[in-house]
Amino acid sequence: MKFIIGKKLGMTTLFDETKGALNVTLIACEPNTVKLNRTLEKDGYMAVQVETKKTAKKTVRKEFRIDKGVKSEEKDELKKILEQFAEGSDISVSSFVIGDKVAVTGVTKAKGFQGVVKRHGFKGQTTSHGRKHDMRKPGSIGATFPEHVMKGKRMAGRMGGVNMTVRNLSVVHVDEVEGIIAVRGAVPGVIGRIVKVMSVK
Repeated sequence: MKFIIGKKLGMTTLFDETKGALNVTLIACEPNTVKLNRTLEKDGYMAVQVETKKTAKKTVRKEFRIDKGVKSEEKDELKKILEQFAEGSDISVSSFVIGDKVAVTGVTKAKGFQGVVKRHGFKGQTTSHGRKHDMRKPGSIGATFPEHVMKGKRMAGRMGGVNMTVRNLSVVHVDEVEGIIAVRGAVPGVIGRIVKVMSVK
C-alpha cells in the first residue's frame, strides 16, 4: 500500500527509449507526516490520515481509505499495514517506483454555470426554418404524465468543481531529490491544486 499527498505542477513530455514520447503530469510531493490511524474498533473503518504543507503557513490533511473493496477475511492483513504507518512517521516519493499503477484524486476545474451543449454534449437544435436564438436550447424537458420534470433530467447547471478519481495511471519517473512523481496521462484539477496519489492493485 502506497499513498502520498502532492501538488499538481502541470503536464510535460518525457522521452522513453522503448515507448517514445510520453505525455505525463508532474506532481510535487513535500514530505508527508502520518497524523493518525483510523481503526475498525474505534472509527468503524480503516484509513490513514496524512498531513503536508500546502504553503509556508498552511497545511492540508487528507485521509486514505485502505479497506475499500477488501473482503472481511483480509481485514487482518490491513491491520499489519496500519502498523507500518505509525503516527508521526514520514512518507516520501521514495516509496513509489517506475511501473507502479496509481489512482489520483483531485477536484476538477470549476467552469461555472453552463448550458446543456457544453455540460452534457447535446447537439442543439437545427439552424434552419427561421431559428435564430435557440440553437443551443435543451428542447422539451417534461412529459404529459406525470406533468413535472423528472428527477435526474440533464439540464443546464454548474459544471466542474467536483471530486474525481483517475485510476490506473502509470508512474514513469520518480525524482527523490526534488520530490516529484511523473504519471502518464492527465490528472484532475488546475495547476497548484492538491491531489491524492494512491497505489492500486
